[in-house]
Amino acid sequence: MDKNLKIYIAGHRGLAGSAIERELRRQGYANIVTRTHAELDLEDAGATQRFFEQERPGLVFLAAAKVGGIHANNSYPVDFLMRNLLIEANVCRAAHATQVGRLIFLGSSCIYPRDCPQPIREEYLLTGALEATNRPYALAKIAGIEMCWSYNRQFGTKWLAAMPTNLYGPGDSYDLNNSHVLPALIRKMHEAKQSNAREVVLWGSGTPKREFLYVDDLANALVFLATLDEERYSALVDPAHCPLINVGSGVDLTIRELAETVAAVVGYQGGFVQDTSKPDGTMRKVMDVSRIGNLGWQASTSLPAGIALAYNDYLSGLKE
Repeated sequence: MDKNLKIYIAGHRGLAGSAIERELRRQGYANIVTRTHAELDLEDAGATQRFFEQERPGLVFLAAAKVGGIHANNSYPVDFLMRNLLIEANVCRAAHATQVGRLIFLGSSCIYPRDCPQPIREEYLLTGALEATNRPYALAKIAGIEMCWSYNRQFGTKWLAAMPTNLYGPGDSYDLNNSHVLPALIRKMHEAKQSNAREVVLWGSGTPKREFLYVDDLANALVFLATLDEERYSALVDPAHCPLINVGSGVDLTIRELAETVAAVVGYQGGFVQDTSKPDGTMRKVMDVSRIGNLGWQASTSLPAGIALAYNDYLSGLKE
């Protein structure tokens, strides 16, 4: 891909978007367009259209989204449904109107049915009921996938929907109420270590299994996909098939094992108590990553190494 191609990253200040920008610059792509939310509200159709007409990017990474953990999803279901639908619709409509070549839409592994077979293959989409704790967000992301496929079928666009597993790393939110499980555990373990707490309370039973991907690995995967040769990329976005591809490590562990790994990295030596009054969510979610693996990509950051990098990021934030 031409290193001078104009690339727009929607959501460049978020966890995934900031990693995409880091990866693009690392690979020598300098013609990168970004806008903060204050500069461009993607929920505003007119403003989004004007931006695309002015900038006319050749490649778009659609990483802008309203995201959060179980508590946030339960507390603000309208926000998670409506805001994500508006962002997707406005960006896709403007991208088509300005003839964007390739577009990579970011979804989430929560799009898949709660009780689907493991590991989760792309074809399991819409084969069963969703997990209730994040259904509005999941439905919005499923609509985004369908939007990409619909544009490909009706207008011949070449838009791809990439579904990452649980992400973590630099730029994450460490809010105990609204963050995801891994960054919340990093903060909990650090604060417990600082206060010499004898125990840390963990939500749920600790038995659900989750897969995690260091966010810079995700960014590397997305740039890998976006820059595939025409033959392989065209096969992924063939209008006859849903343009969906999983991105993950392909390895999972229990929440209790995750807590123990985080504690080891942080240096917390106390115990754990399971608060079983809190919801577990889906009992297991691990991605089948054979499709992207067959293209020649795999994750390279081990979980302990990635958690150490994330912990350093958390400590840096405390110093600011």
